[in-house]
Amino acid sequence: MAINVNVSREQPFILTPGLLEFADCFLMQATLLVCAAATASAAFVPTMPHAATARSTARTAVATMNDPDIRTFLTTRECAHGLSDSLSNCPLLCMRTSALSLTTPYPHHRTGAGVAAKFVDKVLSKCDEEMIGDVQGLRIASEEGILDSLFKPVIALGIERALASPANVAVAATAVRALIAAPGEPVAVPSHLEFEPYFDISTMPLNTFKNKAPHTGTIVSAKRIVGDKAPGEVCHVHIKSGTVFKYIEGQSLGVIPPGNCPKSGKPNTVRLYSIASTRYGDDLDGESVSLCVRRAVYWDKDLGREDPAKKGVCSNYLCDAKPGQLVTLTGPTGKVMLMPEATPEADLIMVATGTGIAPYRGFLRRLFIEQTPAAAAFRGLAWLVLGVPTSDGLLYDEDWQAIAKRHPKHFRVTYAISREQETADGRKMYVQDRLAESAQELFERLDKGAHIYFCGLKGMMPGIVETLQKVAASKGVDWDEKLEHLKKNGQWHVEVY
Repeated sequence: MAINVNVSREQPFILTPGLLEFADCFLMQATLLVCAAATASAAFVPTMPHAATARSTARTAVATMNDPDIRTFLTTRECAHGLSDSLSNCPLLCMRTSALSLTTPYPHHRTGAGVAAKFVDKVLSKCDEEMIGDVQGLRIASEEGILDSLFKPVIALGIERALASPANVAVAATAVRALIAAPGEPVAVPSHLEFEPYFDISTMPLNTFKNKAPHTGTIVSAKRIVGDKAPGEVCHVHIKSGTVFKYIEGQSLGVIPPGNCPKSGKPNTVRLYSIASTRYGDDLDGESVSLCVRRAVYWDKDLGREDPAKKGVCSNYLCDAKPGQLVTLTGPTGKVMLMPEATPEADLIMVATGTGIAPYRGFLRRLFIEQTPAAAAFRGLAWLVLGVPTSDGLLYDEDWQAIAKRHPKHFRVTYAISREQETADGRKMYVQDRLAESAQELFERLDKGAHIYFCGLKGMMPGIVETLQKVAASKGVDWDEKLEHLKKNGQWHVEVY
């Protein structure tokens, strides 16, 4: 049985038997509600009142509500179609009987957000962190459109529905896609963004928007994605870029921060960032782009604290960005870090330090998450080697572990955690040490046509090259000739900063 869920006009999404088997009852119920909300909202957009009017209507509607305490509000479930809680909590029983086409919202009695008991404490902790102490605080967050930046998509949607605020189509669509992706089924994407044939990059977008004629995007969210014990802060910055800002995996874009340079007095110049999403964006509609940004700060030893006057202008601007904030973009740029899609049998060896993970996130989502022709054709091994100081600083680890579990023959992830791992001779573990450990396999794969990528701080390269030189010498290989051969064949890709 398959359930067609039309969450957009362009592309249907399929809830497969795999989803029915592996999702728990709460997630399945949430999926149905999210699909219904997304479908109804998508169909209703043309006749929706102005946003300000909608917000005003919502405020009027909720002004007379007798709000429960926040825990009760979060945990109470809603009943769809008048079914009892006991029946609606087991949607598998209903869904097995026939295929459903969700084209209209099911009428329901809104009584609460329906957060599963095991997740409530996490949601309440987030509320405390954001100083949201009651339902009115959630209502304000909903009216300002920031619930989806605070909570997981399904949670945000449940809160919005319970508040009876206008449905957020983006939250609904993201929630559906996230749930569909969870069991391992590839997520359908709009095919119009593929080349014909898909590996022909002759018409790829390049320098569409220049410094003197940039593009304006809108911040969707900027979220910290490292743990408390990680040295420094790294944020995933999600930007709504619209339909005209096109790019492909492996490219970069420029950001022009507002204001003037304190030294020159002239407007701030463009800063380049590797793109951390596929051409479809995190919303999978081809209208957004994501970045992985480390907040640059300067520690003054004499002052014994950070000196804000010397902090990174653009990185702090992006990490501090709020939903709805405008951002000036240029690009896309770059041909160095593209995938060799014309040779789907080629292995991809991706070496990164820190935020150098960005382009590889695009690679791996295209190959293992999205339903793309590149994914269908890929027959090689995608091998990610990531170096970070502490395990709290591992970036997108949940994604890599999920892919490794679902595609063990075609994906491998290796970490070099310098402050927690040691080499056999007692030194700190770096990415070059991981490469040395697998030297035999590495050179064999390169000999068979593997492409090797390096992205991160430029300080990573001397140690890596020195290690590869030593390995080559131990195998009786002239490293200079080997390197020249790799470059000539287009197998050597370096983007460091």
